[in-house]
Amino acid sequence: METPGSQSSLHRANLERVVRAVRLAGSLTQAEIARTTGLSAATVSNIVRELKEGGTVEVTPTSAGGRRARSVSLSGDAGIVIGVDFGHTHLRVAIGNLAHQVLAEESEPLDVDASSDQGFDRAERLVSRLIAATGVDRAKIAGVGLGVPGPIDVESGTLGSTAILPGWGGTRPAEELRGRLGVPVHVDNDANLGALGELVWGSGRGVRDLAYIKVASGVGAGLVINGKIYRGPGGTAGEIGHITLDEAGPVCRCGNRGCLETFAAARYVLPLLQPGHGPDLTMEGVVRLARDGDPGCRRVIADVGRHIGSGVANLCNLLNPSRVVLGGDLAEAGELVLGPIRESVGRYAIPSAARQLSVLPGALGGRAEVLGALALALSEMGDSTLLDGSATGALPAATPAFT
Repeated sequence: METPGSQSSLHRANLERVVRAVRLAGSLTQAEIARTTGLSAATVSNIVRELKEGGTVEVTPTSAGGRRARSVSLSGDAGIVIGVDFGHTHLRVAIGNLAHQVLAEESEPLDVDASSDQGFDRAERLVSRLIAATGVDRAKIAGVGLGVPGPIDVESGTLGSTAILPGWGGTRPAEELRGRLGVPVHVDNDANLGALGELVWGSGRGVRDLAYIKVASGVGAGLVINGKIYRGPGGTAGEIGHITLDEAGPVCRCGNRGCLETFAAARYVLPLLQPGHGPDLTMEGVVRLARDGDPGCRRVIADVGRHIGSGVANLCNLLNPSRVVLGGDLAEAGELVLGPIRESVGRYAIPSAARQLSVLPGALGGRAEVLGALALALSEMGDSTLLDGSATGALPAATPAFT
C-alpha cells in the first residue's frame, strides 16, 4: 500500500504528471516535458522509458532547435475520446485518440426547431455510426466533450436560455448524453470550446492568454487566462455580445438596448443587405461577395469589424490578452474585418494593451468547436486508468492529426 510521502507515491505522482503533460499537449520532447512538469531531465528520461515499456507512450525521433530530440506522445491505442458539437444549423461529431489524432469526423444538418430529445437522439446515432465505421471498442472510450450554443450553469449543468436552439433552455445536456452513451460527458458552450480548439491546435498555440470571438447567430467569447478556460462562478464569462455600445440602440434579445450583438450578429446584419441581395443571403454569402468587391457587403463587414473592435478594446482594458482569435464565418473575410477590428482597438484600448495584442483569424474554421470538444474530453479525463493498464488494445490506423 502506498503511503503519502513514500517513494512509491512520489513515483506515482511523477508518472501522472508526465502523462498529463503529454496528454494535454499531444506530443512533447523530453526537454519540454521537463520544463512543463518541473522534473529533472534524468527523472523524465527514466519515466518515459518506463511508460514506453508499459505501452503507455510512443517515442519517435524529431528535432528541436536544430538538435536531435525525442518526441513523446500517448500510444494511439491508449484510449478514445469523442467530441460532439451542436450548432445553429448543424451537428458535428469527431472521434479521436489520446495521441491527438482524428479517427473519424462527420457533420449533418440540424433543424433549428428540433427538440433537445431529437437532437440528442441524432447525436447518439451519429456517434454509433462513427464508432462502427472505425471499429473502435466502446470500452476504450474515456469521455465525451459536448458543445452547445448557450450558457451552461457550472453548478447544475443546466443550459440557460438560448435563442439559437429554442426550446433547449433548462435541459441538462451532459446528463442527457451520458444516459444515452453510458460514458462520462463534459459540456461547455461553443465559444469556450472554440477557444480551447484554437488554443491547442490553431491560432492560439503558444500563448497563455487569449480571447476567441465567435460571430454567428450571436456573438460570444471564450476566454483563456493562464492557459485555462475562464468560465466565471456561474459559467457566463465571455458574454461580449452584451457589452453596451449604444444605450439608444436596437433592443437586444437579452432585454437591453444597443448590445454589441445587435450591431454584429448575423440576425441583425443580414437584413441590412437583403433588400438588394435577396432574402436567402447568408453571412457566408456576404463574406464571399465582399471578397469579390461588392461595396455594400464590404461596408457592412467593415462596420461590424469596428463594432467588434470596440468590444475587444474593453477586453484588452480589463484582461490584457496577448491574442484575439476571430472565429465563425466572418473570419473568412480576412483583413476586410481584421483591419477595422485593429483600428477600433487602437482607438479605444489602453495603448500598452493594444501594442501587446495580435488579432488573427481562426485556423480551424468550422471545426474549432468539435476539436475543442475533443480537447475538453482530453483535459477532464484522469490518468489513473492509463497507468493501471485498463486502456489497452489496438485501433485502426489514424488519419492526420488535428490540423
